[in-house]
Amino acid sequence: MKNLLIGAGRADCTGFLADVPLMGYASGDQTAGGLHTRQYSRAFIVAQPDNSKRVVFVSADIGMMSQRVRLEVIDKLKTKYGDLYRQDNVVLSGTHTHSGPAGFFQYTIFMLTSGGFHRQVTDAIVNGIVKSIDIAHTNLRRGKVYVNRGTVEDSHINRSPSSYLRNPESERARYPDNTDKDMVIAKMVDLDGKDIGLISWFAVHAVSMPNTNHLISSDNLGYASYLFELEKNKGFLPGEGSFVAAFASSNLGDVTPNTRGPHCTNTGLSCENPTSTCPEGGVMTCIATGPGENVFESTRIIGENIFLRAKNLYEEASKQIESNVNSAHQWVNMSSVIVKLNDTHSASTCKPALGYSFAAGTIDGPGLINFTHGMTEGDPMWDELAAALLGTPSNETIECHQPKPILLNTGEAISPVPWHPTIIDVQIITIGSLAIVPVPGEFTTMSGRRLREAVKQELDLSNSMNTDVVISGLSNVYTHYVATFEEYQAQRYEAASTIYGPHTLSAYLQLYRGLAKAIAENTVGELPKGPQPPFFNESELFSFLGTVLPDKAPGNTTFGDVLEEVNPQYLAGEVASVTFVAGNPRNSVTYMAEDTYLKVEKYES
Repeated sequence: MKNLLIGAGRADCTGFLADVPLMGYASGDQTAGGLHTRQYSRAFIVAQPDNSKRVVFVSADIGMMSQRVRLEVIDKLKTKYGDLYRQDNVVLSGTHTHSGPAGFFQYTIFMLTSGGFHRQVTDAIVNGIVKSIDIAHTNLRRGKVYVNRGTVEDSHINRSPSSYLRNPESERARYPDNTDKDMVIAKMVDLDGKDIGLISWFAVHAVSMPNTNHLISSDNLGYASYLFELEKNKGFLPGEGSFVAAFASSNLGDVTPNTRGPHCTNTGLSCENPTSTCPEGGVMTCIATGPGENVFESTRIIGENIFLRAKNLYEEASKQIESNVNSAHQWVNMSSVIVKLNDTHSASTCKPALGYSFAAGTIDGPGLINFTHGMTEGDPMWDELAAALLGTPSNETIECHQPKPILLNTGEAISPVPWHPTIIDVQIITIGSLAIVPVPGEFTTMSGRRLREAVKQELDLSNSMNTDVVISGLSNVYTHYVATFEEYQAQRYEAASTIYGPHTLSAYLQLYRGLAKAIAENTVGELPKGPQPPFFNESELFSFLGTVLPDKAPGNTTFGDVLEEVNPQYLAGEVASVTFVAGNPRNSVTYMAEDTYLKVEKYES
């Protein structure tokens, strides 16, 4: 029997709309100042027909999943459901929008770029995720899951093509492009054929909205969800209706939706070169744009492309998957994994560190003018400044990260709390022949291909099935990037941000092979759990956000008073505007979930 128990749920997880940094670009100037689209958590529960095993997949419209959020979510689920939902069978993934509120991390480097840790932002995300799981739990019913795959055209390009070319020619020859154009979808229906939900995995950065944007936005993947749910939930407003469509992230590390490619903003000439620099302005003026004439049009075009392909694959899906459900999970200290390279040689991962080219940013969000891509030598001035902040890296750490010149020695800095995570999750969940591989960061195109291949090889050995393996990016804990060993030598942004050193990918391949083998051989119970991650007291965390003053209506007005009324009528194309007395949205964040800050109503009298 192929029938399963299936449930889907969606809940609002939008945080502050004002005065808080946005998460993703690490730009101090980019603070929230309004709303483009709301953020949602979308949860899917799949259980075996006898209810003996179940798995949960969540895709949230946030930059990435943080360890703090995951630990708080699992704790709340334990309070509600006991041991039903656990670390091993719950996957929490972020879509990687760069336009959501920051402040939901517990490690120093992320707090510094987020204005600290913000309880209300964290609560909005945690409560939204838990509520979406609650709804999916309540909605569980018998149904079927189908899998389909196809390619998506004209929706992304590789933003580090010179790094990709470092990979072996024989390996590159096996693939038609330097990005993964494949989309994999899971279609869920009940036994009456009623649509329940969709999960789509496609590798593209959710950065159609740039680092100059100040509106909260779920970006291109969120727009694809909006379109799919609008079509399936006829008569409902956005965020309403029972059908849930999640467009999840994948191995998007070196993939941009800005399909016109990088150009110098002052000349219009291409700056697609190994250092991503322009003659004037360096990396700061080398920016990728497109395909639209403005950021809103680009977001719409990419989101619509992804939606239309997913819709086609959903309608044509016919491969029904079997009813067995499984999961495997371990915590691992990624700063000291011994990697077996071959029969005679081993290597180790490193304590976390960020390289010089990390500060160069990307063509989607440029960094500082003093830095370029491909930096394999440090600078005495910056070394001295960084050492004053974080201490001089040990010889062992310097040697381990070669050829990366260390800019930020985060792995040996522990004040006020550790700067980077070292204990991370590795996890796989399977639903029949569909294997979902949550990864704790941004795998590049080739890194993802190698991981999919490794997991598929282990799973196919035992079940003789043609397993569909999908990478689910930005899951469970965030650890920046994972470049291949060959890409690491080039030290562009992605490599400089591979924080555990040149053998990071090899370590992950080894670890995920172990999980896949345990699932294949039914020995999951024998896997060592690994060291527990820390959960820091909130008093150890910090925040730079100023206190919100109580709202006060000016003069002789009250909240809601209209100061500038709309016109009685408008011609097509004219803009209708109204000015009214309102307050700081930060004073409303706790009660505006599932509600709205603005309603446009039709006068029927």
